[in-house]
Amino acid sequence: MSSESSAPEGANPAAANPAAAVTSAPTTLSDTFSSSHFGVPVQRPEHAETASVELPADKELVLKVIPLPGDCNANGDIFGGWVMAQVDLAGSVLPARYVDGRMATVAVNQFIFKQPVRVGDILSFFGSVTRLGNTSITVQIEVYAERFSRQGRYIKVTEASLTYVAIDNFGKPRKIPNPQGLKPHPNPDAV
Repeated sequence: MSSESSAPEGANPAAANPAAAVTSAPTTLSDTFSSSHFGVPVQRPEHAETASVELPADKELVLKVIPLPGDCNANGDIFGGWVMAQVDLAGSVLPARYVDGRMATVAVNQFIFKQPVRVGDILSFFGSVTRLGNTSITVQIEVYAERFSRQGRYIKVTEASLTYVAIDNFGKPRKIPNPQGLKPHPNPDAV
């Protein structure tokens, strides 16, 4: 019998030698999120995010959030549907100030996933109104990630265009009160 393994054939070698399993575990939280997902190595293309971008000065910060492990897909990245839900919430902030009542998302005009979102990223959602109608408001949302291992450096991970419509109590479109009177928020840094 070999000293390498005393486990029966087909058995988990870590069960026979628990110390061996511990030595191969990631040593930092950053290693855990960037190198494996449930013990399966994940290759991360670092070249795509070496350049940091500036945050947009012409858009308003409308939401900040940190995704959690429960928001992951099978590949260890954050599930795209979770990102879409957050973009919808962020997009609704600007129209909500002016609609004066109920509103609904009527269209996702464009949605581009530029980079994967990871557990621990600090996501910043910036928005601006791009179109005002009689019953609807279209907004542009840009999402930037501050990576867990690269604080202070941002990469654009998502951008989207969404349209919201003001609705009455029966769910029918209604006129937005004084759409020409829409003005930027007096303190764009306030969230």
